[in-house]
Amino acid sequence: MTDLAILIPCFNESQTIEKVIRDCQQSMPDAEIYVYDNNSTDNTAELARAAGAIVRYEHQQGKGNVIRRMFREIDAKCYLMLDGDDTYPPEYGPEMADLVLHHGADMVVGDRISSTYYEENTRPFHNFGNALVKACINTLFHNNIQDIMTGHRAFSYRFVKAFPVLSRGFEIETEMSIYAVDKNLQIENVVVQYRNRPEGSESKLNTYSDGAKVLLTIFRLFRSYQPLAFFSILSLFLIVIAAVMFIPVLITYIQTGLVPNFPTLIVSGFVALAAIQSFFGGLILDTIVQKDRQGFEFKLHQVEEELHRKTEDVAL
Repeated sequence: MTDLAILIPCFNESQTIEKVIRDCQQSMPDAEIYVYDNNSTDNTAELARAAGAIVRYEHQQGKGNVIRRMFREIDAKCYLMLDGDDTYPPEYGPEMADLVLHHGADMVVGDRISSTYYEENTRPFHNFGNALVKACINTLFHNNIQDIMTGHRAFSYRFVKAFPVLSRGFEIETEMSIYAVDKNLQIENVVVQYRNRPEGSESKLNTYSDGAKVLLTIFRLFRSYQPLAFFSILSLFLIVIAAVMFIPVLITYIQTGLVPNFPTLIVSGFVALAAIQSFFGGLILDTIVQKDRQGFEFKLHQVEEELHRKTEDVAL
């Protein structure tokens, strides 16, 4: 088992991959560098192999699929992930890895937002999307992660081996951030410089379709990880609707003793019942989530034992 593995997911990055690998070798000479090619149609894989990286392949398209395979196949005490487009300078890698190896961090976020991202990135909707996603997650999940969408991160062994990858595409960064917050893992932020892609290199991220997937991922994970809050909000919304329908009927009844709008009264009753069902459904699901968190803590203990065992085997 190596101390540090550098993970580089790639799709058509022949223009920059050699430089990224050389920079990683210079900044972290003892690290093992893995490039996972995701159906590139150029010579990314050949260039990476010639530059000294270990090249492997993931044939299901999507960054989430690539990261799933990386996490399954590689054993290391610390994993440093960055993109192959040369937008993240690797010289911040040692600091990020040190937080994992010697300070107990489970995920270290390479924070572009606090440095040069808004100056370097020329796509205004990307800037707006990053700000929106950050605000949504930090509000809903009560945290202060500065850069939700960054592709530059470091992970501990226990994070990698306990994290269930569900996303297939670029929404994987959002999923990792929410997962770490929900499971009360130690998260650290390191401010990193960001530089725009070199001329001729194109981003694979679609501002609108991938942005919609990220927002749907936040919605899905909020419902899954905090069902009581989610269904309480839904219950409150339904109660307000029921009240808006019922109050005029009640006022008319008080004034005249008559109920001329029986359909409205009946519908408001059903909406109120739906609100009650939603709230108690949230309570039941919250109990299940709490049990799941207990199981996760036990799983972390198993992963720690596995890490110690593999470390001892390497020492022998």
